[in-house]
Amino acid sequence: MTRVVIIGGGPGGYEAALVGRQLGGDVTLIERRGLGGSAVLTDVVPSKTLIAAAEVMTQLRSADSLGLRMRDGGDIGAAVEVDMAQVHARIKALAKAQSDDIYDRLIADGIRVISGTGRLNGAAEVIAATEAGEEKLPADIIQISVGAHPRELDTAKPDGERIFNWSQIYDLDTLPSRLIVVGSGVTGAEFASAYRALGVEVTLISSRHQVLPGQDDDAAAVIQQVFTDRGIEIYNDARAVGAENTGDSVRVLLADGREVWGSHCLMAVGGIPNTSGIGLEEAGVELDSGGRIKVDKVSRTSVRGIYAAGDCTDSFALASVAAMQGRIAMWHSLGDAVSPLNTRSVCANVFTAPEIATVGVGQQDLDDGFNARAITLPLSSNARAKMRDMRDGFVKIFCLPTTHIIVGGVVVSPSASELIHPLSLAVRHKLTVEQLSEAFTVYPSLSGSIAEAARRLHGHENERVILY
Repeated sequence: MTRVVIIGGGPGGYEAALVGRQLGGDVTLIERRGLGGSAVLTDVVPSKTLIAAAEVMTQLRSADSLGLRMRDGGDIGAAVEVDMAQVHARIKALAKAQSDDIYDRLIADGIRVISGTGRLNGAAEVIAATEAGEEKLPADIIQISVGAHPRELDTAKPDGERIFNWSQIYDLDTLPSRLIVVGSGVTGAEFASAYRALGVEVTLISSRHQVLPGQDDDAAAVIQQVFTDRGIEIYNDARAVGAENTGDSVRVLLADGREVWGSHCLMAVGGIPNTSGIGLEEAGVELDSGGRIKVDKVSRTSVRGIYAAGDCTDSFALASVAAMQGRIAMWHSLGDAVSPLNTRSVCANVFTAPEIATVGVGQQDLDDGFNARAITLPLSSNARAKMRDMRDGFVKIFCLPTTHIIVGGVVVSPSASELIHPLSLAVRHKLTVEQLSEAFTVYPSLSGSIAEAARRLHGHENERVILY
């Protein structure tokens, strides 16, 4: 049997292990914290569970506009109290349960799981270090799926008391009175949105002209306006250079000399791959300047027989991409049919309120000269959105001018993560706007706006961008 050794049990690691075993490999997986890695234990599952509680509060606060009130005439949203200790206890319990489920599945499939750390000993052997000592594991195939950890500033070290990174914040037993979020990327924006919905005063420090740099500019503008309307204080074009725990508060210092005060601070300033000290350079594995492993579209590194997947690579830092990279690595290395990773078909989501979901070609591609036509339909024109008092958001679709093949899309809406799927299918299978628009949708439904946008893209051959 082919000996497969996987270092790291996040989505890229455990999905690879399952496929490797399915294809007949003798699979050993080494994980130091728990199955699921950061995605399950401290990142994706915990943050989205927190956001689920925040979504309920957002809905309760909009009840009045739907004609729903307390019997005594009071506001429903104001009547609900957030028990942060219980919210966080539920988050941790769900994360552990998910991790345990993954472990049980791996064991049931005949995969050996080692609790410890792993490092390369050349290109054909891994050394697993556990409490019992070290074990040498000869390997025909090695996969590195070690993930990443929160980046820290030397002048703003998280202390777990008032200054946190995103893996520590779930230890809070009470709601902050004012939370300063440093960083307006996906992580920072999601936490800012969630904590504001839970009733916390939030200050967001953004180093760019608006929140969510790297996202569709129109979508980011909607979120920026929503944040402002909901009372989030935003410092745009501001760079935090330090944070200090003063005992009963936190002082954040900006590069221009301004000071921002709050009760707690969340540092959301990116991640660093966990690639240091695990023998990669000694084995000849090539890294980029940020320490990420360079991989090709079938997850191969620069060394024959060594593959990599997930946030430790130079690909998208998404759990779904990590899982697909892991599967592809096993399909390729064990001789199964495989399609290379197509980053143009990757769909991603920002879990703010409303959410932003994207797939394929984006507005920036058009601005950079990609030849496509686009249409934007505001969510406020959708009948179902009106019924649910949804006012912020839109559907945007991009197609090729002559063939009308759909090459990308953006959805800004509650549950955009669910609505993006038809556009993801369209991009993946090169459907035309005519084919998408001919499929039935329920009336009334939010997905009706996707079909409507496709219908409106039919024709107008000389127009590049149409706004309604």
